[in-house]
Amino acid sequence: MKATRFFPLFSLLLALAGLCPADERPNVLIILTDDQGWPTLGCYGSERVPTPHLDRLAASGMRLTDAYVMPQCTPTRASLLSGQHTARNGMWHVIPWYGLPWARIAEPPFREQFPRDTASLPRMLHQSGYRTGMAGKWHLTTGTDGDYVSLRPEAAGDYGFDFVAPRGPGTQNEGDKWVDHLTDSAIRFIRSADDRPWFFYLAHHTLHGIVSAPEDLVKKHRQSGAPDTGLFNATYLAAIEHLDTSVGRLLGALDETGQRGDTLVLFLSDNGGLDTVHSLPETSDGSTPLTVRTREFDNAPLREGKGGPYEGGIRVPCLVSWPASIPAGQVSGTPVHVTDWLPTLLSAARVPIPDGHPLDGVDLMPLLRGGTIRPRALHWYMPLYDLRWAATPCAVIRDGDWKLIEYFGDSFDDARQYRPGRKVELYHLADDLGESRDLSTVHPDRARDLQAALRRWMATIPVPVPSENPHFDPAKALLETREKQPWNP
Repeated sequence: MKATRFFPLFSLLLALAGLCPADERPNVLIILTDDQGWPTLGCYGSERVPTPHLDRLAASGMRLTDAYVMPQCTPTRASLLSGQHTARNGMWHVIPWYGLPWARIAEPPFREQFPRDTASLPRMLHQSGYRTGMAGKWHLTTGTDGDYVSLRPEAAGDYGFDFVAPRGPGTQNEGDKWVDHLTDSAIRFIRSADDRPWFFYLAHHTLHGIVSAPEDLVKKHRQSGAPDTGLFNATYLAAIEHLDTSVGRLLGALDETGQRGDTLVLFLSDNGGLDTVHSLPETSDGSTPLTVRTREFDNAPLREGKGGPYEGGIRVPCLVSWPASIPAGQVSGTPVHVTDWLPTLLSAARVPIPDGHPLDGVDLMPLLRGGTIRPRALHWYMPLYDLRWAATPCAVIRDGDWKLIEYFGDSFDDARQYRPGRKVELYHLADDLGESRDLSTVHPDRARDLQAALRRWMATIPVPVPSENPHFDPAKALLETREKQPWNP
């Protein structure tokens, strides 16, 4: 897969865009949280912990009820910054490499580094005259440029940033998981604004495990009756509250500096909430069901959570506010995809898309301003195994209220027992948000049509249909390893 390079015409257009007065182009603040489920916010119906600041952000613009991402960290981040499906950019798997090389289905090779010279969101905004910054989780490269935890400040310019915040004290798995440190970095960037518009990408580690939060807040929720461990535990609820407070601090800084009206704020999570984590199997032949290792927050009414193709894994909270241009108090049920945000934010910033950089998303500004966008199907390509989430190679299409999942050669049933064989599942989300009734045998014609449409989409990218693994070993089929085998490129 070849990284896109900038063309002379695009450079000229960027130069012209940079001539626009700064006050005609918004500042852009992306707040990306980690593993935060759809039902964790009050404005999405949660009664577990108040989220007044995020609810206020929702009320000031649009709350999207059907906003989608990829089911894990690296894939969503790659799609957000490139505007491309993971099927196109190749980053559908969490990095660094791990896999099941003896599994029944062969996973196609995936990209393990986000290319430095790709036409990314920060690079295009920077080229157009924006001052650009970042703080927090990176998880798009390994090695000298950066890793899971952060992008190295010395590598900022290689990815389109003027500034990257250093890591916080200790590790991202203790204290408040750097929520205050990262928020402070963003606020300093906001307060140092000059005549140029700015872009800041704030990528929190909360609520990713190990979940951690300020002890006073943990104590508060414990005294209110929350358990120490398990579902809706005190630490998890405290982390949600602390994150909400940090958003309030950011909005306060924008108000105090007079930038709130001219700042487009996008809030979303990188995947669904951490509903259930499974232990890796004790035996590798699939003869015993997966067992539960951890549960944190029930994603009901959505099914399951992080890592899987069901709504709890890919549907996330998503709020957009730009007081100068987006009417307040809107709620939209239009399905949108993480690939839409790059063209949307570039449209708001009046930045053209470079020739030769194929995009999979669409500009949502007409929708955000109270209009509509043309109906279209949404797609996901997830040709990987990850037993923590009972995930096996599959792809997904949502068209209107209909959603089809195609498993390419195996799957886990509701009891988490491994089952070989291809299958499709069909759900009607308007009547069955929890995906409890598979309608593939009730509406076989619709299932066939959606499966054919999904395969046509895969062919246009193009990406392969995962098929039988020539190295399949029934005795080691579910053995995960971080050691590449000779057949892994």
